[in-house]
Amino acid sequence: MKKYLIEFLKDIGIEPTFITVSFIFIGIIVLTAIVVHIILHKIILKSIKKVDRKRHNFITQSLLEYNLFQRLALVFQGLVVYWQTSIWVDKQSVFYEIFQIFSLIWISIFGLLSFYSIVDKSFKTLHNKTKTPFFAMQSVIQSIKLIFGIICFIYVISIVMDKSPVAILSGLGAMSAVLMLVFKDTILGFSAGLQLSTNKMVQVGDWIEMPKYGADGDIIDIGLNVVKVRNFDKTITTIPTYALVSDSFKNWQGMRESGGRRIKRAVLIDINSISFLSDEDIKRLEKANLLMPYLHTKQSEIKNYNESHNFDLSVAMNGRRLTNIGTLRAYLVTYLKNHPNINKDMTIMVRQLAPNEYGIPLEIYCFTATTVWIDYENIQSDIFDHIYSILKEFGIKPYQYG
Repeated sequence: MKKYLIEFLKDIGIEPTFITVSFIFIGIIVLTAIVVHIILHKIILKSIKKVDRKRHNFITQSLLEYNLFQRLALVFQGLVVYWQTSIWVDKQSVFYEIFQIFSLIWISIFGLLSFYSIVDKSFKTLHNKTKTPFFAMQSVIQSIKLIFGIICFIYVISIVMDKSPVAILSGLGAMSAVLMLVFKDTILGFSAGLQLSTNKMVQVGDWIEMPKYGADGDIIDIGLNVVKVRNFDKTITTIPTYALVSDSFKNWQGMRESGGRRIKRAVLIDINSISFLSDEDIKRLEKANLLMPYLHTKQSEIKNYNESHNFDLSVAMNGRRLTNIGTLRAYLVTYLKNHPNINKDMTIMVRQLAPNEYGIPLEIYCFTATTVWIDYENIQSDIFDHIYSILKEFGIKPYQYG
């Protein structure tokens, strides 16, 4: 074919010099590549998209998703250039070597990208069918991509240097210490990824708290090297993947899955306001619906106990009596158990903590019936609004500095 073209040039009066012939051949190669590009991207690709819009079958979706068809088309264009070069360009020409190297590098790069697209599509299909945790698969995907990326890099270097890939690998073996240093995070990340996925420690969407790295929010991406966390102030924190294995962190996902979020807050009571309840106090508090059953039961119990021991009740220290703080505790427990937004299947407790210089902490310990942050804060605030408002009914004062 090349001879016929040279004879044609002579017939039309053009001297087939080296430069003239080379530029014509290069023009043919470039023109062919452009035509192939137009056919693949403007005609065939549009046809595939049109078919996909009508049928949505697996084959067309696979070709379009992750740009697989576009990348395969670019690989084909590289093959066309490589094939055309061997036909038109003289092997002793410098242009031949340039085009051959360029086309092989082109084919290698877009072949690797096509492989990446196939891997992504394959694992996505597997994930949808088997419901395998995405993080476990993502670590494998990234590891496969890394391995084949390194292989492709070595092959490209061997093409440029005109040496065997084996020779390049032997040279890299001598630099193993340097490579270990360069890929330290990747190796550690891969090892950590296997441990995290095997032990199901975290997954995308989990709320984690890791003060060492300033992370307090939801995981949005788990990679081979880093984990990205969107904090509640909308900032993004990146954490080395291996840090989730080597360091401690708090995963709040269990709280979300349980359906309840803990309230654990204390009201500081002024010790000087604690006292026994008088008969007038008891009569007044009996009017409270939530306290009436408790007071009736407790008064009967105390009366029987005191009578059985024949105590002289004119002395306050003798016998058993109702206290305002004890009655407050009983009221708060009943109040929480009857609260519509408190989870009744989880612990509900009101307890005294050790007194300190700020008074006696009366701790509320319970779980809301929701894990939504805004709702949780509203419920907690409503409960403590109520507590502070009813303290005076029991003759109790909250501690206030000064």
